[in-house]
Amino acid sequence: MTSGGDTTLHKRIRTEIAERILSGELAPGDRIPYEHELMAQYGCSRMTVNKALSPLAESGLIVRQRRAGTFVSRPKVHSAVLDILDIQADITSRGEAYGYELLSQKSRAANKRDREELELDGPAQVVALRCLHRANGRPFALEERLISLASAPKALAMNFAATPPGTWLLASVAWTQAEHRISAINVSRATAKILRIDPTAACLSLERRTWRGREPITHVRLTFPGDSYDLVARFAPASSPSLPSAVPRGGK
Repeated sequence: MTSGGDTTLHKRIRTEIAERILSGELAPGDRIPYEHELMAQYGCSRMTVNKALSPLAESGLIVRQRRAGTFVSRPKVHSAVLDILDIQADITSRGEAYGYELLSQKSRAANKRDREELELDGPAQVVALRCLHRANGRPFALEERLISLASAPKALAMNFAATPPGTWLLASVAWTQAEHRISAINVSRATAKILRIDPTAACLSLERRTWRGREPITHVRLTFPGDSYDLVARFAPASSPSLPSAVPRGGK
């Protein structure tokens, strides 16, 4: 095979594997074919396969483990300020009844605010969602989310009335970095009505962005009634402080 052909082939292999991950065909933790399987599939050398896989590993999309194989990256919790929790799983793990309502779901061209929140450089398509999570029938969190269709194209066809977007993203879309911003806020009368709180009540806002390499995946703003969430950090005098954890208050 010529040098030019080798270059074209390893780019093709890399692109096809990336597309399987981006589409959700390969989920976090799934093994991609072994090197010898890729060599047989594409009729190429081990060097060509390595050229295809190395950039995917460098971007954090895959993890190569000696003898075990190569896998789609799982979320790296230590890269975020907080664990990324699945609200549904967290509520049910405390023995409370989980409730969920999709308030709106729209696919659209990203507007100026969408691009700012997702930190997009140019035109893009997004899915915009508003959802309400409940614990034992009581409003627990209002979720306002944007999903970049370039990073998660299957979101376009998803029925998020049946599956909460956060649950689906954690199970289906690999990410490598996350950022949290936490603040105490007052909300609009409309939001206070949804959360069934007094308009003057304080709320906790948790804003999160996730990326795969440099590619934005989602931006979400979770608004909790102030009495529903605690932030807890544990420190040791002889070591660096641990990162804070967001802990739902039991029985709320």
